[in-house]
Parts: sequence; C-alpha cells; structure tokens
Amino acid sequence: MNKKTITVKRLPKDPGPAAWNQVLTQVPGYPELERDIQADWLIIGGGFTGLAAARRLAQLVGDERIVLLGAAQLANGPAGRNSGFMIDLPHELNSETYAGAHEQDLQQIRLNRAAIAFAAGMAQEYAMDAKVFDPCGKTTAAGSDKGIAHIESYRKHLDALGEPYEMRSPTEMKSWTGSDFYRLGLYTSGAVMIQPAAFIRQAANGLSNQVDIYENSPALEITQGDVHLVKTPKGQVRAKNIILAVNGHIQSFGFYPRQLLHVFTYASMTRALSQDEIKRLGGVSDWGILPADPMGTTVRRFSDYRGSGDRIVIRNHATLNQSIEANTSNMKRAARLQDQSFANRFPMLEGVEMEHRWGGRLCLSWNSMPAFGEVETRIWSACCQNGLGTVKGTLAGMMAAEQAVLGQSELLSLFLNHQQPKQLPPEPFLSLGANMTMRWKEWQAGIEL
Repeated sequence: MNKKTITVKRLPKDPGPAAWNQVLTQVPGYPELERDIQADWLIIGGGFTGLAAARRLAQLVGDERIVLLGAAQLANGPAGRNSGFMIDLPHELNSETYAGAHEQDLQQIRLNRAAIAFAAGMAQEYAMDAKVFDPCGKTTAAGSDKGIAHIESYRKHLDALGEPYEMRSPTEMKSWTGSDFYRLGLYTSGAVMIQPAAFIRQAANGLSNQVDIYENSPALEITQGDVHLVKTPKGQVRAKNIILAVNGHIQSFGFYPRQLLHVFTYASMTRALSQDEIKRLGGVSDWGILPADPMGTTVRRFSDYRGSGDRIVIRNHATLNQSIEANTSNMKRAARLQDQSFANRFPMLEGVEMEHRWGGRLCLSWNSMPAFGEVETRIWSACCQNGLGTVKGTLAGMMAAEQAVLGQSELLSLFLNHQQPKQLPPEPFLSLGANMTMRWKEWQAGIEL
C-alpha cells in the first residue's frame, strides 16, 4: 500500500465543565499513552460510539488486541455533556416537524431500539444501577398553545406509526414535576434516561479487561500502510485496523469536507438542592422532559447519586460554529436564556444558583445522514450522529465493528440504507443564515424556550 499521512489539524475544545462527570466522585482514570504499542484494532474516541465499537469488537474478534484512545479524560468530552436521553422514536434536531417518511421512521425505530438493547446489555453486564441506566420512558411537554399544537402533531405521527403513548394532564404534570408550567404532556415508554458520565465510566471499567484504554492521548497523525501508524503526543500505535469514533471531529482528519454542521448546545446545572428546596418543589425525584417545540427547553431533575445531590439541568440554545469552538458570548447568551427558563418553570426555587454551565458539541448533516463507512483501506468512520449521540453513537459503533469484521449483517444492511451527507452551502451564507434562523426560531418558541 502507498503510504499516506493524515495530519490532524485541530484538537477538540469543549467550553465549561462536563457537569455530569464533575458531580461524580473522582476516581483514578486510565494512563496516557507514553510508549509504542501494537494492536489489531485501534478505536479513536472514547464516547458512546467508541465504547460501543469496543464492546462489539470484543464480542466478534476473540483474543485480538483492541486499543482505545481518548483525547481527554473519559466522560469529559461530549459524552459527559448531553442530557442523557436514549430515544427510540424518530427525533431529528434539525427537523421542524414530527412528520417523516413512514418506512424510514419504522426503520429508524428498529435501529434505535437495537442500540438501546445493546446499551441495556452493557448496563446489565457491568451492573449499572437504575440511576445510571433507567428504562423509564420520556415525556414530551408543552407550556403554551403553540407547544400543544406540536404535541398534537406528534400524537398524530405516533398514531400513524402504530406507537402507543399516554397523554398527561396539567394536574398530572404538576404532580410529576412540581411545576405549574406544563399544560400537556405526551409519554412514551421506550426511551431510557441515563447519567451519561457514569454510564461511560462504568462501561469503560467493564471493558477494561478486554480493551486497553488510554486517556489524554489524542491522535495527532495517521500514516497509512499495511499496518497503520498513529502518533499521539507521547506515544504511537501500530494497528491493522482503525475505527474513527470522533463525531464531527472527523473533519479534523480530512474526511467529509464541507458536509458536516458543527452545532453547540448549552446547559446549566443547579447546585445540590437543600431538603427545604426539595420539599418546596414537590413532584417526584427523577424525571426528564423534552420540549414539544424543537427550539424549546429540555429539563431534567435527578436525585442524589453517590453524593451528587438532587439537581436540575436546563438545556436550550444552539449555535452553529463551523470552527468547532464555541465562544464566550455564546456561553453568556445561553446562561441568560437558561436562567429565565429556570425561573419560568420553578419560581418556588428562587435563589437556587447554577453551579455548572457548559457547551456540548453536536454534529449534523444537511440531510440528517451519518458520516459512516470505510473512508480509507481498513479505516472506518462511525461519525455524525445528528444530535443523538447516546443512541445513534451506540448504533454507529456497533455497525462499524460489524462492517469491519463481518462485512455484512441483517442490522448492518438496514443501517446502510442511507445516503451520504449532502454538500453544504458556501460560507459566509451558511453560518449567517443558520444562526439567524435559529435565533428567529428561538423567538418564535416563546415561553417554550
């Protein structure tokens, strides 16, 4: 094979702390790669995709050596920054409507549920408790007439798909959340709520007797050959096969130019609530709400897990940052919006401060298609999760391992029934237009934001 060197042009940057990881008890991690090693399989990326790929490879290749490189500490990147919903039903962040193509939606539901089942297998095998992996379903909720109209559209879509659901009245929403804000809810049972950082940590720990894991070891360069050579700051890996599980960072390796959208979403997490504040709030101790309006606010309340305390997470606001870096003004605007959203929903918690604020990287494509497949000889991409990293990342990792080892499988054939990501409009029109559109939609969302 002719040798070709890929130089990684930038490393990931994440604003603010990965709060889901910060609230956990800090434990010794994995070593930094500081020597030269050999592997049959190298996975670059230690999030949901990378760990799913590692587990599926371990199931398929027996005693072959598997190595996983994380650019930072596991659960400190995007995996520790999402809202922790594993959603089985169609849910596109860049869609303005719930209506989709019937057969494609049924296909996506089947794939999503396969990924959730795979994650459930990890949860069972690695003895995760219900506060880490909770198959409790999800509720989509509205606090305005416009939001209620979105729920009605969603209800009709579920009817067409033959999917069951339950409607929740204002009284039921109040009893559940403690908040008077929500006027209607729609509950579906197939989703799972996770503590994302704890899931990543415990999955890695469970895999560590089959997979060699290195943290703070970003890939800086790949020289292709009969055996690929991957350099990190202090070491290198010679590997026959590579799976790139780096989501939007795949562009830093030179793949999928002008095909991927880099979106940041932002969130805030309260300090631990006092017993008096918990009593004033009322409701149940663990729940999550997805907004009926696509630009609305996601809210989670979670109870104490190993000393983390009872807390509330507010997530809203999105920006397109094709540099793959969010700036200070993005964070400040998000903080203002989230403080107002919190006050609108929880006036009984006036005075409760936000302890953590952060931004998380998403990767979307114009046509909601993944960046998946063999991009060079024995180098596979399992990237562009279109905003649903917990489920679609898990799925992509599974499928990359199956494509690399098996070549084909029934689930892989179903997964591969998609197009490539479309080319994007040119700059500056792309970024200006996308960010103006998102600000307009936020304004239109009204109190749903």
